[in-house]
Amino acid sequence: MRIQVTLKRLTVQESCETGVVPPIGRIPPLGIYRLVITLACLCGSIPATAHDQSESGHSIVLTDSNSSFRTESRRIHSSDVGIAFPESMPEWTIEKSTLHGGKQEGCELVTIDNGAMRIVVVPTRGMSILSVTKYPNRDLGTGASMELKWDSPVKEVVHPQSINLDSRGGLGWLDGFNEWMVRCGLESAGHPGKDEFVNNVGDKVEMNLTLHGKIGNIPASKVTVIVDRKPPHRIRLQGIVHERMFHGPKLELITEVSTVPGSNSLRISDKVLNHSASEQEFQMIYHTNFGRPILEEGAKTLFAADKIEPMNAHAAKSIQTASVYGPPTAGFVEQVYLAYPKSDSSGLSHALIKNKASDQGVSMSWKTSQLPFFTLWKNTTAESDGYVTGLEPGTGFPFNRNVERKFGRVPKLRAGESRLFELDFVLHEGTKAVSEFEAAIAKLQGAPPRLLTEPPTIPSR
Repeated sequence: MRIQVTLKRLTVQESCETGVVPPIGRIPPLGIYRLVITLACLCGSIPATAHDQSESGHSIVLTDSNSSFRTESRRIHSSDVGIAFPESMPEWTIEKSTLHGGKQEGCELVTIDNGAMRIVVVPTRGMSILSVTKYPNRDLGTGASMELKWDSPVKEVVHPQSINLDSRGGLGWLDGFNEWMVRCGLESAGHPGKDEFVNNVGDKVEMNLTLHGKIGNIPASKVTVIVDRKPPHRIRLQGIVHERMFHGPKLELITEVSTVPGSNSLRISDKVLNHSASEQEFQMIYHTNFGRPILEEGAKTLFAADKIEPMNAHAAKSIQTASVYGPPTAGFVEQVYLAYPKSDSSGLSHALIKNKASDQGVSMSWKTSQLPFFTLWKNTTAESDGYVTGLEPGTGFPFNRNVERKFGRVPKLRAGESRLFELDFVLHEGTKAVSEFEAAIAKLQGAPPRLLTEPPTIPSR
């Protein structure tokens, strides 16, 4: 039997990959098309690996809420996408998996292995990046890999369904906090506390904001793999996350985590859109976290800034050594420093964290026109309590939104407007690579930054 069907390739892909045929009596009109396609797949008329082809790239949909489509698990190899890659390019894979058991039940992971390093993304947690692992550098003769992660007391990849953001006075976000990079936003970011908003009948009323907002605990509605046809054949994992409600924000995050095969770098490219007919406030902080092996006694963070100030009186006591890390210390109280980064002729600012030996480091670069502020979070407590530091470019600092608004650091999106954010990360291995980037930051810095010994005075307005 042979069935000929002409429909959108995306629908072909969804039906072929799920292979599910519902009872005839319960099939909606679109479902009948999918039934026909499924039969065609089973009969061999349509290849079960059909994907969306375009001039710019090859795309594979892993999840799409619009069509109630989800791939439980899948492995894609570089040979599967029908692109003639150069022989010198390493093989790469993308693997989709679903976690089971405990609080991680149902969480999805997508692992991008570009042949030189492995990036683990969590679509279920707002497209956060769980970890990055670089393979050993054989050219340097080293046997050690580099890992970007931290040892959080939270051991599972917690599904948002198990998170109560309001718990412990609005600190419930911490119940799932163990990612290397998690976004804070979109309606709000920063400390929990009270703020005002206009409700559905036009009254100004009080609301409780929770720590770092909601976006890191919202599952992606659509997840797509895109591979560029043209060199350098960038591999892109795109996710769409909605933070919307009736009589509330109508924000959309279109995010992309990408890398070039064989490279030691990755890029985060985000777009935030306001779908409301009204103006909407928003905030964004890229909470990027480092533990061992890079974080250790004697490790340093370097960045170019005009001035640095402590977030509170406790942090002020140690501002002279803000960029240097101590050993794990039980009972350590976190220290937070607020920096106003400098940018180069391209509008880029840079930060680097390196280990004590200066032979392993990670740099991050971003445009200050997009993310004009930088927060350094030091939490060098005992290992069992979470020995970690955070390097955090953002649209503002992590004060409560009510405070940030008084400083004029809460941007707005007009109706239909969008805002772009892009960050590049490079893993540097060997003293030469680390020292070269360190020298570039020192050149950008020039004269030392102003170190303020008092926390900022919060305006009364």
